[in-house]
Amino acid sequence: MTQDENGGKRVLVTGMSGLIGGLVGRSLAQNYYVRALNRRPVEGVDCVQADIADLDAIRPAFEGIDTVVHMAAYLGPEFSGQVSGNLIGAYNVFEAAREAGVKRVIFASSGATQALYEMDEPIKAMVEARWDDVPQTPPIITPQDPPRPNGVYGAAKLWGEALGRYYSDAHGMSVICIRIGRVVKEDRPYDARHAAVYCSQRDVVQMVEKCVSADDSVRFDLFYAVSNNRGRFRDIQHARDIIGYVPQDGISDWPMEQPG
Repeated sequence: MTQDENGGKRVLVTGMSGLIGGLVGRSLAQNYYVRALNRRPVEGVDCVQADIADLDAIRPAFEGIDTVVHMAAYLGPEFSGQVSGNLIGAYNVFEAAREAGVKRVIFASSGATQALYEMDEPIKAMVEARWDDVPQTPPIITPQDPPRPNGVYGAAKLWGEALGRYYSDAHGMSVICIRIGRVVKEDRPYDARHAAVYCSQRDVVQMVEKCVSADDSVRFDLFYAVSNNRGRFRDIQHARDIIGYVPQDGISDWPMEQPG
């Protein structure tokens, strides 16, 4: 892999002005050269300002890069935004990475790809914190279970995962997809459902850092990034086995105890 003057990887982070992209990018910058690809300027790092929907405009950001962490996404309700931000944008990132000889792309996916399992008991009880209705051995959903997307956004993230599988198989690129739980600025859950899918800020940073430094033998994989919550129904064992992800945080109960 191309090395910078300090011997570390050169990492491109898309969407670094967002909450997760900013957390991840600033943490990675402590150990690696980090460049941002963003529509707005990002202070403190080399930044290429461009829209990921414009392939020609984003190509320069990928020059000399080893690893891409693709965090940019459209989260709004408009279908046109899903197309430009999450369909065309994902394709452009993978294609620009391929053209530039990038070795690994880390794709920020979402639990929305399987969110409608939450309609079924006993997972429904888990996201509603009805603990008496949760069996002693609760069910765990893995990325290998069939997709059940919650809306067009979840379906668009499945497209990005499938695209990553293609680029890994056809072009020899290492691709790791992370289905990220709910990460918020306040770093604590708002309600019972959030407590089940909560991912702390330091756990999402750990997950991405583990993916960046993962062995080259990881050619394609899917991981859930969630904290170790009482209501957790998303698998974390696979990420532990493959890349050593061990959550540092978790919501042990809901409602949470209030500070005294």
